[in-house]
Amino acid sequence: MNIAEIKDGVKFEGVALVRGVEIRNTKAGKPYLELGLADKSGAIQAKCWDPPSTPPVPGALVAVVGKGGEYNGRPQLTIDLLGPAPADAAIEDFVPCAPRDPQAMLNEVLLAAAALRDESIRAIVCELIKEANRDGRLLTFPAAKQLHHAERGGLLHHLTDMLRLAKALVDIHPWLDGDLLVAGVIIHDLGKLAEMQSDAAGLAAEYTVEGRLVGHIVRGAIDIARVAERVGADPEKTVLLQHLVLSHHGKLEFGSPVLPKIPEAEALSVIDVLDARLFEMRDALAGVEPGGFSAKVWCLDNRELYRVRPR
Repeated sequence: MNIAEIKDGVKFEGVALVRGVEIRNTKAGKPYLELGLADKSGAIQAKCWDPPSTPPVPGALVAVVGKGGEYNGRPQLTIDLLGPAPADAAIEDFVPCAPRDPQAMLNEVLLAAAALRDESIRAIVCELIKEANRDGRLLTFPAAKQLHHAERGGLLHHLTDMLRLAKALVDIHPWLDGDLLVAGVIIHDLGKLAEMQSDAAGLAAEYTVEGRLVGHIVRGAIDIARVAERVGADPEKTVLLQHLVLSHHGKLEFGSPVLPKIPEAEALSVIDVLDARLFEMRDALAGVEPGGFSAKVWCLDNRELYRVRPR
């Protein structure tokens, strides 16, 4: 049984992903757990009146035995037994994941960075990747809390797809500075590692204080300046990389403090939007039969998308 199938009075026994956990006390002062549990079918709130001595952390997989109920008209699970998930439980079965191997995607990014010809640009980009991947964080980090690439390994998924688009674009327009465009792709969203807090499952649990007050765009530009000083990078190359990050949302109303003012910044903004929109379109059409329309997609201007019939 999956979570979406939990009904009032029906026993549930299975594995679930912990999305949130809070320790509370009854009126008598006895501690209990309020949990958010999920799998790929959906999510449910749960209560555990006899919690384990060490509560599970968000992002952990747990084995659950309990009974379905209702609270304020919504499904709820009362947990009788709560413990560690079996050793063969795979996180990929419970959360959306990037379609390619995380280490392979990271290697693709590292190779692209190492191939940058400009010494200053290469030094800055390689150092930023090294910092971002502290404790292997890049291997699981999502690109968003919601919307495009909000998945385990989503940031690398987004970066590698954009790298392939960037390289194709430079082949078509060889007058573009390939080093600048590729570097911009790699570093444009690295500020998200400070903007969002990711749980053990590789999903964004919440925005950090810095994420809410500064944001990933400005944080990215700050990191470039700090790293550039440490590696002794050329000042103009430093400013160009900062401009790529600061302008990559393309418009002031979309959060960029400056519009793209070099061709490589314009190209970066366009392929960023293209990759994000195509991800959203594929996601919206995933459950639509050929010849049918999706529900309105608010992040795509409330468009209803049509799934073309196969030839």
